[in-house]
Amino acid sequence: MTGDHQTLALLLFGVFVAVTLAITTWVSRNRHGSAEEFYAGGRLFSPMENGFAIAGDYMSAASFLGISGLIALFGYDGLLYSVGFLVAWLVVLFLVAELVRNCGRFTLADVVAARMKERPVRIAAGTSSVTVSVLYLVAQMVGAGSLVALLLGGTSGAAQAWTVIGVGALMVIYVSLGGMRATTWIQIVKAVLLMCGAIALTVLVLVRFHGDFDQLLRTAADRSGHGSQFLAPGLKYGGDWTSRLDFISLGLALVLGTAGLPHILSRFYTVPTARAARRSVVWSIGLIGSFYLMTIVLGFGAAAIVGSDAVRGSNAAGNTAVPLLALDLGGGADSTGGTVLFAIVAAIAFATILAVVAGITLASSASVAHDLYASLRRKHAKPRSEVAVARLAAAGIGVVAIGLGLLARDLNVAFLVGLAFAVAASANLPVLLYSLFWRNFTTRGAVWSVYGGLVPSLVLVVLSPVVSGGPSSLFPGMDFQYFPLENPGLVSIPLGFLAGWLGTVTSPEPADEAKHAETEVRSLTGAGAV
Repeated sequence: MTGDHQTLALLLFGVFVAVTLAITTWVSRNRHGSAEEFYAGGRLFSPMENGFAIAGDYMSAASFLGISGLIALFGYDGLLYSVGFLVAWLVVLFLVAELVRNCGRFTLADVVAARMKERPVRIAAGTSSVTVSVLYLVAQMVGAGSLVALLLGGTSGAAQAWTVIGVGALMVIYVSLGGMRATTWIQIVKAVLLMCGAIALTVLVLVRFHGDFDQLLRTAADRSGHGSQFLAPGLKYGGDWTSRLDFISLGLALVLGTAGLPHILSRFYTVPTARAARRSVVWSIGLIGSFYLMTIVLGFGAAAIVGSDAVRGSNAAGNTAVPLLALDLGGGADSTGGTVLFAIVAAIAFATILAVVAGITLASSASVAHDLYASLRRKHAKPRSEVAVARLAAAGIGVVAIGLGLLARDLNVAFLVGLAFAVAASANLPVLLYSLFWRNFTTRGAVWSVYGGLVPSLVLVVLSPVVSGGPSSLFPGMDFQYFPLENPGLVSIPLGFLAGWLGTVTSPEPADEAKHAETEVRSLTGAGAV
């Protein structure tokens, strides 16, 4: 890229970082230091504000960079990611949003612990939440590295590494200083920027083809190198039965995983009532649905205008399709319009990554402090000391995410998020649904459910083609691949439900029917909710 691209994009990066740091500083001066303020922003946000923040949390680098890149490379099969990410919100709306807001306080473990022995349940749920959050963070780090590598010409591995480190440092600052209130406002600003950027690019793509979507698809197919196969199922997931099962596994993970994501569940606690939580989800579905429709246009637009080979040549996983599309739509690499549009899109994508990592880091640090630390030192833990631990945990989680982000820099970000969704659907969703709806569920069932989904999903990922055995694996020179599927959801999600049932029916302790009745009334009516 030219010096103009670099200068303008870095200037816009700097402006966004300055604005978000100003928000964080302002919020940190007005906070009270309480756990409710740090974890839930004082529960003062309106449904519309929270809806925008949820959308900001959910529309990550995986959505903006990864899905568009997969559509540009694989056509119809890439589009299936958009469908899975969007349909997942119906599960959230109808099954968990209102009930979680009524039953919990700050984290997923609050919902489960309401009717179980607290210590073992909190340790299990806290461990699972941190694991899912770190996997999700890695995807955002990879997106940041890909973006800056493109910006600097794609040749500097050192620049990519320093970008990942810089993003990690900024997210720790946002969370440590501003807590949930600062994170929410950063998400709102980012959601508005991302929607404006996506709308502008979508309009420009449609104008280029005079509003003829059919012509856009035919041109994309011609320039993809795959012809009509590009617009039909099977390019990525139709080669053999293994790839077809992989697609089913991915679909299950995407549709069921959202309801188990810690940083999404924690957003329901930032509004005052369960009704507000449900209305927040309705707002977010409108924004997210519009956005995913636009990623379809952007993905096929990148294939038609930039060309699949050029996208693959810039980044093998397709993560740079949208910035390259912006460059072409603006007039090309040497034009002022191309320079400006590329810089704006790159800055929006970078803002997306910063905002999302802040939300995930806050959720995972809350799990460390509120669940793990408070469980291990329940008698001595005070709310203020718990908040101090959460700030320290944010730094530790940042270091882990940076290390893994450097390791996984060549994988597609949407694919990495698919793994995080699989772990969330395997470990978090079964225990959440059993706790809310199964009268006979016990503490042993809850603990077995979490570990029965978490351990198999992680083990299967380690033994899958993602980690070893192929040229695009994390360790291409090694081969300990024994599990054929790239996404473990098809096996690990049923195992999570099965382990919860098995733990319950073999449990020596009877279920506490009184606590279940109390939880049921509270979840459905809000009576006694915090």
